[in-house]
Amino acid sequence: METRKTAVIIAAAGKGTRMGGGIPKQFMKISGIPMIIRTIGAFVNAGCSDRIFVVAGKDQLDETEKLVAEYGYADRVSLVEGGARRQDSIYEGLKAAAETDAEYVLIHDGARPFIHRETILAVLEAAEKHGAAVAAVPVKDSMRRSSGAVDREGLYSVQTPQGFRMKLILFAYEKAEKEGFEATDDATVAENAGFGVEIVDGTYDNIKVTTKEDMPMEMRAGTGFDVHGFTEGRPLVLGGVTIPYDKGLDGHSDADVLTHAVMDALLGAASAGDIGKHFPDTDDSWKNVSSMVLLEKTSEIIRNEGYTPSNIDVTLIAERPKISAYTGEMEENIAGALGIPKSAVSVKATTTEGLGFTGRGEGIAAQAVCMINK
Repeated sequence: METRKTAVIIAAAGKGTRMGGGIPKQFMKISGIPMIIRTIGAFVNAGCSDRIFVVAGKDQLDETEKLVAEYGYADRVSLVEGGARRQDSIYEGLKAAAETDAEYVLIHDGARPFIHRETILAVLEAAEKHGAAVAAVPVKDSMRRSSGAVDREGLYSVQTPQGFRMKLILFAYEKAEKEGFEATDDATVAENAGFGVEIVDGTYDNIKVTTKEDMPMEMRAGTGFDVHGFTEGRPLVLGGVTIPYDKGLDGHSDADVLTHAVMDALLGAASAGDIGKHFPDTDDSWKNVSSMVLLEKTSEIIRNEGYTPSNIDVTLIAERPKISAYTGEMEENIAGALGIPKSAVSVKATTTEGLGFTGRGEGIAAQAVCMINK
């Protein structure tokens, strides 16, 4: 494929009201990276474009500009203010791109961040050969109208990118503007102007993120470990259960070592610091407080980051006391504080066969593993 100057237009002016969440969907993060940045990065990494024009709503330009600079794309990206409809926004982007010497243009939805490099290059190659091309996949589901079934043979789900000779698609959009012709995609605008459009094989994972169900589930794992020494004159609290024993654990709160390990695992999984950051022993408001209260607050912290606990597995390391009679209640307490089913929590115990400080009966250790979802 002979390389010619190519511009990319990324449509990101929508408000994404069907997504919910309180922010435009293009700013929502997927594995920690804003969706619009993932989309821009896909085209930068494809290495086939000279300039990328991101079309954003007037009230989204500042945030888009900030993200583009933050992720190092400022020298590759120009921002264009969009219009009321997608068609208006693309037309504004085309007029801006036409001021460059680009011979070809790729038009892509900002909410399709999972586009493959191979698809981008295939659409561009087809556009160079045929003048207009669109990524699409055959319809897999049975199709119906209200009046009855529709034969799905030859039916495609249309995707982006859609690629065009610059002069062709600019002419098509100018014609549509004069005629008041409306279309939901760029290939239809080209066809309205009398141009044929080549279909290029897309991929089924090149979805347009429209509702929250389209967002990939982000799963994270975390580990926690805590140790407390025995002391006289305190109750022994483990997993929110007071265990009959002649000693308790030394600590600022109730020193519930088992629950503290769970808290650190959750905070670590969410990259939200640790117990010492949120509940420091220099803060008297946490003195002698129940660790179940702290666990509930930990749950609030990670949920505010968008995460939900999935499961907890915690192991108590102690020579004594024996806790098998209390593990069910501990699991209920932890599950209740986190708002998850008891079946998602496992509490068990082991010894160190008399070795180390736990083997000598000097204290108790606990380690926890958790999974959280976003």
